[in-house]
Amino acid sequence: MKHAINTLANGLRTITVDTGAFPSCTALLLVGTGSRYENEKNNGIAHFFEHMAFKGSKKYPTSMDLAQTVEGFGGVFNAFTSKEYTGYWIKGPVGHVNTMLDVLSDMIQSPTLASEEIEREKGVIVEEINMYEDQPQRRIAELYEQMLFPNSSLGYDITGTKETVRSFTRKTFQDFLHDYYAANNAVLIVAGGIGKNGYEQEINNKFGSWRKAAVSTYPSFKTKQEKNVKVFYKKTEQAHWILGYPSFSIFDDRRYALNVLATILGGGMSSRLFSELREKRGLCYYISSGTDLYLDTGTYYTRAGVPTDPTKVIDALTITIEEQKKVALNISEDELKRAKELMKGHFLLSLEDSFDMAYFMGKRQLFEKEIRTPEEILQKIDAVTKVGVREMAKEILREEKMHIALIGPFKDDVLKSFS
Repeated sequence: MKHAINTLANGLRTITVDTGAFPSCTALLLVGTGSRYENEKNNGIAHFFEHMAFKGSKKYPTSMDLAQTVEGFGGVFNAFTSKEYTGYWIKGPVGHVNTMLDVLSDMIQSPTLASEEIEREKGVIVEEINMYEDQPQRRIAELYEQMLFPNSSLGYDITGTKETVRSFTRKTFQDFLHDYYAANNAVLIVAGGIGKNGYEQEINNKFGSWRKAAVSTYPSFKTKQEKNVKVFYKKTEQAHWILGYPSFSIFDDRRYALNVLATILGGGMSSRLFSELREKRGLCYYISSGTDLYLDTGTYYTRAGVPTDPTKVIDALTITIEEQKKVALNISEDELKRAKELMKGHFLLSLEDSFDMAYFMGKRQLFEKEIRTPEEILQKIDAVTKVGVREMAKEILREEKMHIALIGPFKDDVLKSFS
């Protein structure tokens, strides 16, 4: 893998990555804004604009014009919104990179934002919100972060609420774009079998006129994170819970030890929790542990789908907490090695796709202002020790910082033993 980094005069950072793979590639534009940059009145605007970018632009006036252009050269395109960034991507044959760049630049720099399209799309997004409400496995994650980040935009739902979505006008979009959509708040990545072509001139032609501007920052998270247990009533056939703890930001190198801890406890079919809860006791269908790390804070969590029998819900949570205590006391060399090899293998497999390579390189450049190569990431994982993982468990998995969110057909007192 060979990569080159450049910065245009307007501050747009660009990365080109030659993967030496098949003659296809991904063009990905990451913009440094998402739902945590919103307020109570415009919550959902970052996600809504992601939709509107596909509704037409100056050069491609309608959604059909955009779709026919991309599909006309055999490409696919889409976008995504997170709490701290938004991404727009096109994937296609490498011979059409110039058209891919042209489409991306026009969508972002010159969206039409037609009022009739905004009104029509409101109904689409309200139905998207309804769909997520009917998916308790997804909904519990949103409710958990509302608990963990109270009175903070980090706790906002990315889609917003039905009320906020219905209130948006063309000016809402214009104000949001003015505050956050600027060249110096974005990274453009072209990754795939591009050979020696750096596409510097093509990128400058398409994005060189994008404005440079002072960008509003996000509200930092300052709320004290104390123990919290909540039950959310919903008539379901399966109960879903998340047991989690506050952690630290993406800039903290201890994240590698934290991810090894998550892998040992709930990172696959050989993990402690999968073995104990599913294989030995039949208490769940799925169970996994992971991390979500943000610019100034983060979380470590375990999530599971269990029977709606309250006794089994409590048993599953109790066993999970017991296993967390055990891992702070003892980890074998074989267990540590197996977890690290699993992490490294999954990481390397993820880089086989040009989109994943573009995302990996771009996200780090957007926030960390540097590139860590895959080789450097593997070295960081290898450097994790048993002592480091045990100390991480003792530091993060503390009862006084524990948060439990449960959704299912329960009364409020079902988790009173954990309160």
